Amino acid sequence: MAKLKLKTHKGAAKRFKVTASGKILRHHSGARHILTSKPRRRKRRLVQSTNVSKADVRHVRAMLPYG
Repeated sequence: MAKLKLKTHKGAAKRFKVTASGKILRHHSGARHILTSKPRRRKRRLVQSTNVSKADVRHVRAMLPYG
């Protein structure tokens, strides 16, 4: 008897990326609008991706079963 396939959470699939080494990347919030009042350095850093915190990795992995 075949096991059921798990569904990928599509909202999570659009927001997170799994690297080849298994780490999960996310984008920063606050980089979409009202950018005139933010310093250049802050805006540059908001563009870069960062790792998901250790506390949230388990939840994200559950939403991306084949990631």
